[in-house]
Amino acid sequence: MKLRILPILLAVACSSLILFGGWFMYRSYAMETPLNELVSQAQGVEEVQMELSNQSVNIKVKLNNEANMREIYQKVATEGADIIGKRQLNIQVVNDSSPELDKWWSIVLFDIAQAMDTRQYSRIPVTLEEKAAALPGLQAVTEMDDNNVYVRLTYGEKSKYIILPRVPAKLGVWPNEQIQ
Repeated sequence: MKLRILPILLAVACSSLILFGGWFMYRSYAMETPLNELVSQAQGVEEVQMELSNQSVNIKVKLNNEANMREIYQKVATEGADIIGKRQLNIQVVNDSSPELDKWWSIVLFDIAQAMDTRQYSRIPVTLEEKAAALPGLQAVTEMDDNNVYVRLTYGEKSKYIILPRVPAKLGVWPNEQIQ
């Protein structure tokens, strides 16, 4: 029995094209497009770039001064839950910051990092308010949910959005406590 190479190669090529083409179409039209539209419709979102992988959903957004990052995150996490599934949701904000704002944030960052590490989240707004006197005209807004602490800094027409991931306290047995 003699096998013909050309028909076998054509069958493999056509099968591969149909399989991978179908997978690409499904991923594009059933997953990326609806999620992209969901993010684009949120108030304050100007641009969206998205990358889906098996482990995560990475979204880059450019926001204007009217955006509420906590609401955007919640909207994507709840309304896009069917698409996101068990993937980790990562939202990165492309900031329209100024050098003054970046310099001020770099000075304050140590205190904010300490508050995050010690889980004293209530210190974040207090610290930002105390340090805001160093940059007259600066407005700092903080919000928090179960996953993140959201900081929006506005100085003139420029804004900087920061998402600080929280690590929730885990309930359980203390290390020095014995189970009976």
